[in-house]
Amino acid sequence: MEPTARIEELLAPTLEAMGFAVVRVRFSGGEKPTLQVMAEPLDGAEMTVEHCADISRAASAILDVEDPIPGAYDLEVSSPGMDRPLVKLRDFETYAGHVAKIELKKLRDGRKRHRGRLLGVDDGMVRLDQESGGVAALPFDEIADAKLVVTDELIAEALRKQAGSDGNQEEELSENA
Repeated sequence: MEPTARIEELLAPTLEAMGFAVVRVRFSGGEKPTLQVMAEPLDGAEMTVEHCADISRAASAILDVEDPIPGAYDLEVSSPGMDRPLVKLRDFETYAGHVAKIELKKLRDGRKRHRGRLLGVDDGMVRLDQESGGVAALPFDEIADAKLVVTDELIAEALRKQAGSDGNQEEELSENA
């Protein structure tokens, strides 16, 4: 099992119990390696600095006990942001209708980089209405990197969600007052 997959397996149950989903775990080298844990609230709420701090404390405790990484490293906890990475197959379904950039591990139809509107997933193939024309069916297991592209549409959706969650918080506060 890949080390980052093992780390995600260790962290996911605790983070889910705390109300968060693991988006991605990435380990980057260098003089002092960094372990990046990207997470988001399960309820779709906005990620806060306090959320990151809570996740960091919980992840540190688990990683100290399990010790899946030899040597010293920095732990970085972050939210995916608007240009979020698309890591799991379900991400390509969830964000269907949005524009994404996808890079493949190897050439397919003469190219590695694709950009266009996600059309969802069909039998393990990510479907993309390419800006260059035509619909591409890209094998999920050949995707090296994929992320959403920040568009006016994506910004408007994020603002609508934020306004909706702010309204819900105000309602909850007034009900509890």
